[in-house]
Amino acid sequence: MINAFQKQIEKLRPLFEKIASNTYVSAIRDGFIAAMPIILFSSVFLMVAYVPNAWGFYWSTTVTNNLMLAYNYSMGLLALFVAGTVAKNLTDAKNLNLPKTNQVNPVSVIIAAEISFIILAALPLKAGSDLTYMGTQGLIAAYLVGLIVPNIYYVCIKNNVTIKLPPQVPQNISQTFKDLIPLTLSVTSFWAVTVAFKTFTGTNLPKWIIQVLSPLFRASDSYLGLALIAGAMAFFWFCGVQGPSIVQPAVVPIMIANTAANLKLYQAGQQASHVLGMNTMDYVMNFGGTGSTFVLAYLMLGLARSKQLKAVGKAAFIPGTFSVNEPVLFGTPIIMNPVFFIPFLLTPMVNIAIFKFFVSTLGMNSVMYTMPWTIPGPIGIPISTGFAPLSFVYVGLILVLDSLIYLPFLRAYDSELLSGEQAKEAELENTVVGENDAVVATTGAATDGVAPEVATQSDGPAPTLTKDTNVLVLCAGGGTSGILAKALNKLAKDRNVPLSAAARAYGQDMNLIKDMDLVILAPQMDSMKDNLKKITDKYGVKMVTTTGRQYIQLTQDGDMALDFVERNVA
Repeated sequence: MINAFQKQIEKLRPLFEKIASNTYVSAIRDGFIAAMPIILFSSVFLMVAYVPNAWGFYWSTTVTNNLMLAYNYSMGLLALFVAGTVAKNLTDAKNLNLPKTNQVNPVSVIIAAEISFIILAALPLKAGSDLTYMGTQGLIAAYLVGLIVPNIYYVCIKNNVTIKLPPQVPQNISQTFKDLIPLTLSVTSFWAVTVAFKTFTGTNLPKWIIQVLSPLFRASDSYLGLALIAGAMAFFWFCGVQGPSIVQPAVVPIMIANTAANLKLYQAGQQASHVLGMNTMDYVMNFGGTGSTFVLAYLMLGLARSKQLKAVGKAAFIPGTFSVNEPVLFGTPIIMNPVFFIPFLLTPMVNIAIFKFFVSTLGMNSVMYTMPWTIPGPIGIPISTGFAPLSFVYVGLILVLDSLIYLPFLRAYDSELLSGEQAKEAELENTVVGENDAVVATTGAATDGVAPEVATQSDGPAPTLTKDTNVLVLCAGGGTSGILAKALNKLAKDRNVPLSAAARAYGQDMNLIKDMDLVILAPQMDSMKDNLKKITDKYGVKMVTTTGRQYIQLTQDGDMALDFVERNVA
């Protein structure tokens, strides 16, 4: 029965990986990641302006307006910036299919995309322009612009539909004329669309999209819609494909628009009633990481009897507190483990359903501020809801309920592992060991970390690095990759090894790759390995992938991580 279940899941995995690695889905996801600093920066000013209201303190109108100036011209123009970042990321992907001597100019693409989006989204007024749809409500239109403009450039450059100047003309001037035709085609295309939309609908495209999709916005705030979003992320992760990378691009426009709408409602003295805000996914659905695993590492640490789960709990409770739950996912393991299928999907659904009840029935304010996803959920939920009193009750309630959901499944799995460990220990006690023989326990459990599964590249001592070596570690959100990079840098400094490691979320600062000697891809982004290999091959950089437990043990064991790098660089 269990084997049949696993086989069915394995059949689905290639399809999910194909979706996650799709060039256009990746461009949207990576473009949004590039714009995240704008959201976090603007939220600081927003919180300074309005969080004091929770304690009855109100700034003067002048101070509030000055604080909101930074917000309005950063978050208020978010869609404009996203149009450029999505276009840039898709251009980079398209350039992999073109010869190095005939590439699409990403700077020109960004300019063309942003001009096109301004024409598309700005509503002329008698005095100035209405910039409403340049912000959060224009994100879907920004995605369209960011995906279409690079394709216009790609077709022109690939087929040499450009203005060619004699070779004697300096390259920078020649490039300007080369970009002129695709830029003109891009901008005039969206100008024509804008004129047509205003003629036949009386409005512009971004506003029309919001009107058409408003039923979807409302459905996403229903119990069923919220449960589907939370369950889908957990299901994809259970299959071994990073769930948010598939789900998030589809719902980010809704989450950001709802967060902004919640703030306006709060400012107007009304309840912030839209449930699906930006941090709703980070803190409620993914309370401690996908699958709402915040409590799980603590349960392992305090209640597990098997050596393996105690070791996982010890290694995972600190990262898990900050929503970095790969040690739990790969160390337990939860991924593809039928024992945890029900709680892994059920817990985030329960969390979001209760949050919906607190907002829609009890009148609690929903998420109205955007905070970094690494803030612990029990802290992030009160902050992002403006310190709503009921938010503290909600946090206490889900801590208890999540524990009750996971506990019976954890106990069953723990008993299974404990029985296996005891049986193996009994077998070892009865084994006669020869004087020159060594007995190795292969239970797959470790007493000081996660079960070992590290494959070495060759026998014998690892070679020592003798030249400057740059390593880039890529994971989903920059969490575990940061842990591994930090361990490598610390050991390199202590041992005077010429190694420097950097960590990024996949899709962030991908231009760094050209300066690297080795790129390590975390298992949660395994679906992107083919796309990544195209980039590393372009720059002549070596790329290595890792298995789940192998990667987690590398983050915990600096010696092993350094050995891994040395063997792969050699």
